Amino acid sequence: MVTDRVGDFIIRLQNAAMIGKRDVSAPYSGHLLAIAKKLKELGFIATVTTDVKDEESVKKTLVVTLAYDERDNAKLRGVKRISKPGRRLYAPHTSVHKVKGGTGARIISSPSGIISDAEARKMRVGGEELFEIW
Repeated sequence: MVTDRVGDFIIRLQNAAMIGKRDVSAPYSGHLLAIAKKLKELGFIATVTTDVKDEESVKKTLVVTLAYDERDNAKLRGVKRISKPGRRLYAPHTSVHKVKGGTGARIISSPSGIISDAEARKMRVGGEELFEIW
């Protein structure tokens, strides 16, 4: 059993991007679906769908297709988990900075939902810093 769903999800994405795999599946949760939709908005993911394995099972799966550029390189190059189950890190909007000179993003769980660092500065909202992606 995985205790850190977000950490497991982003590492699955990173590992798939490193070996050139197109699709990644992960256990479904609403929180992971919101994160995947935000990554799709940012351009790291091409599609996000939910899938039920079979009719008698109730378990859903989150199926994510990674985005690749015209040279067949994954747009996702790396991730770094910031807030972990053993140590939650929260930040106000004033301390949320750009990642890799603006080419990456910091994903934040705020009262307004899952947002990126740019949206946090624009909306002047802080929250739990989940991870950085570039």
